[in-house]
Amino acid sequence: MSIRDRWLLRRHAERRTVLDREATPDDLGDLRRFVGEHRGVEFFAEPETTATDATVVAVDGDGAWIRRRVGSPAVARRLARDLGIPVYDAAVVGYPRRMKEWNRTNRPA
Repeated sequence: MSIRDRWLLRRHAERRTVLDREATPDDLGDLRRFVGEHRGVEFFAEPETTATDATVVAVDGDGAWIRRRVGSPAVARRLARDLGIPVYDAAVVGYPRRMKEWNRTNRPA
């Protein structure tokens, strides 16, 4: 491995992730509001990516949903506990069928 290759690897490893936007209190407020206005809501936690902070998809009993940044999976679990709703790891369990059906029937024209 050349000196240049080592330098590039080290620079890449030291580079901090630059997110498009971090979670805000408004994001958590949106999730709380959604839970208050809908029945049968479940959270599906999504991991942080190189471009986006950790997110939660809140899905109601009919399949309507919203996605908001939460900052970390720990915040998602704490919020779900405070609201008394279940939270699942979306990478493990996937998304509910009702969400996919809702998407199919509610596409914008």
